[in-house]
Amino acid sequence: MSEYQPGLVHFRTPTYKRPDALRRALYSMIDQSWPHWVCDVYDDDPDQAARSVVAAIGDKRIRYTANTPQLFASKNIDHCFSAENPHGAEFFCVVEDDNFVLPDFCAANIALMRSQGVEIVLRNQYFEYASGTERASVSDVGVLDELFTEGLYEAADFRMALLAGIGVSNGGLFWSLRAKSPLEIQYGCTATLQEYLRTYSVVEPVYVAMEPLAVWAENAEQTTRNAELNAGYLRRELDLKRSVQALRQRVWTEASAEQRQRFLTDPRFATPIAVRAVNVGKALLGLGLSPHVSPVEAAKLRSRGMMIRLLGRVTPEFERFVASRDGLRHSA
Repeated sequence: MSEYQPGLVHFRTPTYKRPDALRRALYSMIDQSWPHWVCDVYDDDPDQAARSVVAAIGDKRIRYTANTPQLFASKNIDHCFSAENPHGAEFFCVVEDDNFVLPDFCAANIALMRSQGVEIVLRNQYFEYASGTERASVSDVGVLDELFTEGLYEAADFRMALLAGIGVSNGGLFWSLRAKSPLEIQYGCTATLQEYLRTYSVVEPVYVAMEPLAVWAENAEQTTRNAELNAGYLRRELDLKRSVQALRQRVWTEASAEQRQRFLTDPRFATPIAVRAVNVGKALLGLGLSPHVSPVEAAKLRSRGMMIRLLGRVTPEFERFVASRDGLRHSA
């Protein structure tokens, strides 16, 4: 590790064959009101399309690395959450090539960490619809609007967000070198599942900041996140749903009786109660869903959950991940 530099932010940017999007992401860093930052660009393109982008910008704070061998999307994203600190930075965040941050992203997050005494901030993000096309537009609502409310969440409460939705959004995470939560997953899975697993990995208080100061690109038809997977769409979706189901069952088992009792009506979560009830039903948690869903709907949810458990697969790597986090949680 280089000599420690207080206040230095380390951006990590995974990229793959999107030079125009990458250029926008990097200039959003240059436009930061907080000037103390460095960025490592990790190019997974064998043709190294990002090299010329970094060279043309010519900002010495931006460093280029060609992945050799190629990591593919999920590993390229995941290694950006590594605890390694080659620049002696104090703060870290990940800006994927098709996302970008608003000018006060770093300054506002650092101010919150210092005022709230936390080492992780989860920041809300705007959506960019049809990213990379002529129809692109930025929303006036945030990714977290129907999941959280503003405030400090203890780790166990934060993990309950997995029963309400997905929890962590990669581009909204901002953490310090003092954070204890292991944010790099290090087990093979899709980039989407990584976000669920990252939420489960949190072992310390998190401040959720609801003012959107970053932009997340919604571009499912263009994304290369899962391009390395050989499994077909149906198999991939079934396995994802099965893993999420198993993870939600773990969270429920680990929750206190008080947390379970208040989950469906807890006002700290912005997720509509009906949506929480659907997730609980599909996870086969045995929670009484009346009066939030009808008996007929509850039976359908249970049937769907049983189908997911029967047809979906939980991989040995998923089991190893859970075991690794169990040990860390007990020592936290």
